[in-house]
Amino acid sequence: MTDVLTDDIARFVRAVGPEPDETLLEMDEYAAAKGFPHVGPDVGAFLRFIARLSDAERIFEFGSGYGYSAYWFADALPDDGEIVLTEVDDAELELAREYMAAGGYDEVARYERGDAMETIETVDGPFDVVLIDHQKSAYADAFDAVRSKLPVGGVVVADNAVTASVVEFDALLEWAEGGSPNGTSEHTQGVIDYLETVRTDPAFETIVVPLGEGIAVSYRVK
Repeated sequence: MTDVLTDDIARFVRAVGPEPDETLLEMDEYAAAKGFPHVGPDVGAFLRFIARLSDAERIFEFGSGYGYSAYWFADALPDDGEIVLTEVDDAELELAREYMAAGGYDEVARYERGDAMETIETVDGPFDVVLIDHQKSAYADAFDAVRSKLPVGGVVVADNAVTASVVEFDALLEWAEGGSPNGTSEHTQGVIDYLETVRTDPAFETIVVPLGEGIAVSYRVK
């Protein structure tokens, strides 16, 4: 079950999608046991699909947690590719390292402990795919920070573009239909600010895909 699909549709999407390997199943079990808000297998498979379509060689993540999305991404990278994982929590980053190694992806993974907003300033581009999945209030800033490091054909994906425990969908819908919602949380306002930023950027085309908790996908066209 996701927050944007009915039970039956969510089951169908998962049933016809790619099968997670044993490590991913273990990672799903970890998320369920700990209540960790990972993107889930539906979004994970879609992220890998985007990386394949983009012939991605380098990927950057704003917020990697224990490595779930990075694990999906890594399978699409060439042997000399790179994915930069960022995480402020030492234990989560170490767990990500263990899972990536278990899947045989440690060689393409670069682990950066600390604030992703600081890390992106120290890492050279270009990046073919970027995932934004950290503080909602910093989504627009993350896009601005990585924009110049994305070539034409590059893709930015933002998680929680429709809902999350801290995101108010009614306010998002009101904004999307031309309204001006009042009293929104900083998290919801962060998503609104992000979507306004990417939708009005003439160099990008953006759509929202109703998987997981909703993902905004922005493709650099020029």
